[in-house]
Amino acid sequence: MIFVRKLLQVLRFVPLMLAASFWMVACAPSAPLAANESATHSPISSPIPSPPPPASVLTLPAASNLTFKVINTYPHDRAAFTEGLVIDNGVLYEGTGLNGRSELRRVDLESGKVLQSAALAPQYFGEGVTVWDDQIIQLTWKSQTGFVYDKTSFKLLKTFNYPSEGWGLTHDDQSLIMSDGTPTLHFLDPVTFQETKRITVTDQGRPVVNLNELEYVNGEILSNVWQTDRIARIAPETGHVIGWIDLTGLLNPAERPPSVDAVLNGIAYDAGHNRLFVTGKLWPKLFEITLVPSS
Repeated sequence: MIFVRKLLQVLRFVPLMLAASFWMVACAPSAPLAANESATHSPISSPIPSPPPPASVLTLPAASNLTFKVINTYPHDRAAFTEGLVIDNGVLYEGTGLNGRSELRRVDLESGKVLQSAALAPQYFGEGVTVWDDQIIQLTWKSQTGFVYDKTSFKLLKTFNYPSEGWGLTHDDQSLIMSDGTPTLHFLDPVTFQETKRITVTDQGRPVVNLNELEYVNGEILSNVWQTDRIARIAPETGHVIGWIDLTGLLNPAERPPSVDAVLNGIAYDAGHNRLFVTGKLWPKLFEITLVPSS
C-alpha cells in the first residue's frame, strides 16, 4: 500500500511536467535558416515609391572590355544638343542643352520627330533626365536647379536644388543617381532630393573625371565620359570601374558634325524590349546596339 500511495503522488505531477516541457519548446529561439531554406515575411512598405521592375534586363557580357554591334539605326535631330536620353515603357524622352535651346522632349523613335516638348527658360542649360514613376526629372548645368514634370502633360510640378553642377541622371530602384563632371556620383532621395550617399568612381585606383550621361542597366551604372567615345561600367556599391565599352567608329566620321561639341552622349535602355540605344550631341543618328567582347 505504501508503494501504491507513493506512485499516485508521483503521477499527480506528470501533467505539470509535460506542460512545462511543452512551454519550453514553444518559447525556445528558432534555429537560423540554412542557405537553401527560405522564410516568408510580410513585405515592409517603403516611404519612397519605386518604379516597377523591368520585364527583362540586358545581359552584359562577362568580359570587362566591350565593343558594339549595330542592330538598328534611327534618325536623330541634328540640332539636338543631347544631354539626357531615357526610354520608359517604349517611349523615348530626350533632354537637350544650351542656353536658349534647352528642352524636354518626347520623340518618335522610328522617325526622330519631336512629338512633344517643353522649353526651359533661357537662363537654364538643360542636362540629364530620368523617369521616376509618373514624373520626369531634369537637371540643369550650373544653375543648381532641377525640374520635376508630369510625365504625360510635361506640366512643371516643382523645382529642387543641389549644391553642385548637374550633368547626368539615372536611378536604381531606390535612389536617383547624379553626376556632376567630377569622379563623384551622388545618390539622392527621389522624393526629398536630399543626398543619401556618394561614391567616387575610380579605374584601378585612379579617379575618373568628366562622368556625363548615365544609365542604370542590370546592376551597373553606365556613364558616358565627356569628349571620349568610351562608356564606363561602374559598380554602384564601390564606384570601381569594372570595364569599358568602346564605341569608337560608331558614327561615320563623314557624318559627324564639325563642332568640337558633337561628342558621344546619350544612353537609353529599353527594359521592356531589352534594347540599348546611344547617340551624341548634334548627331544625325541614334543607334540601337548590342555589346560584344573586345577582340
